[in-house]
Amino acid sequence: MSLTTLEWRDNAIRIIDQTCLPRKLVYLEIRNIKGLSQAIKELKVRGAPALGAASSLGVYLGIKNSPAKNFTQFKNELDKVIAYLGSSRPTARNLFWGLEQARQAALANQDKPVSRIKELILQKALEIIKIDQQSCREIGKYGAELIKDGDTILTVCNAGILATIDYGTALGVIYSAKAQGKKIKVFACETRPLLQGARLTAWELLKNGVDTALICDNTAGFLMRQGRINCVIAGADRIAANGDAANKIGTLGLAILSQYHKIPFYIAAPSTTFDLNIKSGKEIIIEQRSREEVVSLFSRQPIAPEGVKVYNPAFDVTVHELISAIITDKGVLRPPYQENIKRLIQ
Repeated sequence: MSLTTLEWRDNAIRIIDQTCLPRKLVYLEIRNIKGLSQAIKELKVRGAPALGAASSLGVYLGIKNSPAKNFTQFKNELDKVIAYLGSSRPTARNLFWGLEQARQAALANQDKPVSRIKELILQKALEIIKIDQQSCREIGKYGAELIKDGDTILTVCNAGILATIDYGTALGVIYSAKAQGKKIKVFACETRPLLQGARLTAWELLKNGVDTALICDNTAGFLMRQGRINCVIAGADRIAANGDAANKIGTLGLAILSQYHKIPFYIAAPSTTFDLNIKSGKEIIIEQRSREEVVSLFSRQPIAPEGVKVYNPAFDVTVHELISAIITDKGVLRPPYQENIKRLIQ
């Protein structure tokens, strides 16, 4: 399937509006940071790697018309833009990495004219798009080595083309294995919030000709008990220095089930998703979503009693002891994670 989740076109960020899938494929053009922040919050654009590219391009949108005459004035505006975009969602490491890359591009060139600094920020953002494309292909290549012909894979949320620029992390492993001629099957968990597994993962896997079955999240243990799952592959939004990994809510439960049933549990993510400033997953900020996503979702009428309290975290954290391996763009990491992650990043 030829599909581009995000690109820079005609001085705008062109994205697929993922809230419209799978009913229709709609593209949006975002021309200001308010529109980008809203799109991120509403999950019109999502997925850690895609948010890295979106946020860096967003910085350029925010400063391209700056009237600043010197770097001090420009930096004040830049800091405000970065702070604003950083408030969109708290958990995804790549969103903040993209902002940091834009900031560093400016700081490293503060002796140049403001007009040139703007150009270099855009250039850095376009480089991030290329970096994501390449890193996802590498993740797919390394991960496919872990997949055997005839395997059935369980995945959660959407860590595919729609979460990256054009290939995917967890699903990139599946696409690479398929390209090698391996016959594989996939069970896709429906996944809260907004049923991203049902709406997005199932849609793109079918479009790519992958044998796919959709399941309710609480079916996973039953399938494992039946011996029908060979491995689990999930993406990640932030990975701590010790290997603890934040991913969509429900991932931790799958990891616990996998350990009990002695099934390999893999995390697939680029090196840009690692956050060495966080010692463990306990320090990862977990985004809380609105109650409406639980009590009504896409229904015109509420599906829960009026007035019921709702606890709706978007992510959970899988502790590193439950992770069999972390598939990255630089190779497959295995325990001890603290040591191997540090070596990988350095």
